[in-house]
Amino acid sequence: MLDFDALTHSSGEWLRGIGPESDVVVSSRVRLARNLDRFPFPPQASEAVKGDVEAVLRGPVAEVLPAGSPGYVRIDPLESLQRQFLVERQIISREHSESKGPRGTGIGPQESISLMVNEEDHLRMQVLRSGMALEECWQEISQMDDRLQQQVKFAFNSEFGYLTSCPTNVGTGMRVSVMLHLPALVMTKEIQKVFQSMHKMGLAVRGLYGEGSQAMGDFYQVSNQSTLGRSEPRIIEEVREVIPDILEYERRTRREMVQQNSDKLHDKVSRAIGILRNARTITSEETMHLLSSVRLGINLGLIEGIEIPTINELFIHTQPAHLQMLSRTPLESSDRNAKRASYIRQRLGAGEGDADE
Repeated sequence: MLDFDALTHSSGEWLRGIGPESDVVVSSRVRLARNLDRFPFPPQASEAVKGDVEAVLRGPVAEVLPAGSPGYVRIDPLESLQRQFLVERQIISREHSESKGPRGTGIGPQESISLMVNEEDHLRMQVLRSGMALEECWQEISQMDDRLQQQVKFAFNSEFGYLTSCPTNVGTGMRVSVMLHLPALVMTKEIQKVFQSMHKMGLAVRGLYGEGSQAMGDFYQVSNQSTLGRSEPRIIEEVREVIPDILEYERRTRREMVQQNSDKLHDKVSRAIGILRNARTITSEETMHLLSSVRLGINLGLIEGIEIPTINELFIHTQPAHLQMLSRTPLESSDRNAKRASYIRQRLGAGEGDADE
């Protein structure tokens, strides 16, 4: 049984803000989509078939998890709040939470590994790391994939590669993504140029929780859109090639803001930390917006006494399901807003972290 209380009071490795380029790159992720041979894929599978798939994969998934992992958990018996909690943690996808039938997830240590059974495909593996670490993610997930293929047979075509529910994943079944914090580009309205450039390069830009989600807290996921005809190293390289340009664009814009609008920027950061340390009720949307400004202020040296990992955690721990898990009871929207404000004050400490004069 998954220890939700322990998860509630901890955080994943990807939130620690210690990886390369972590002032802008929050995390890197590599995901692989796989399906069992001779079974209908999930969109066409009955609940009985999904049950058979889950039974086949449960053991192998649990075996490839490193020592010290939380282990394998069935998702379908969980309460809605628990499933939403796992979505907010980036452990499972929104689709996995909301779909029907037998399904489960293997969770690795420090939440850096997740293997979802019966999501859009029979198996969705992901490895998540702090900062710019695509090669490290790929090495780990490739080893897990090799170990799994020693135990089960995946649907594979000699011409097309791995077969998947969505045509854009056919081939390697790989999705490579980097989560970026781009507040300066958003403030200066330069972010649309990034979107247009990424689209021309065949890359997708999505929000904090992936496909179909909105950008919250100025977080954006940049990822490949297709895999057919490309090798895994080439897909990683295609994403890696564009990230340095985005990083330089964001950093240059930050420097220009400091030079040209120092007072305005300082005021924005000061107001953000002031509201967060003193508010008695605050919405999730406002929290994300203010935390984004504080994170920017820390990276620009405008705020001292608060660490980036604390802010990264607050982006996740102030989400609705987390607050209710912390409270150990369901909360209405107004109660969540009050609980959120109280939790932020506790984490940031009233009177600490003032923007430097």
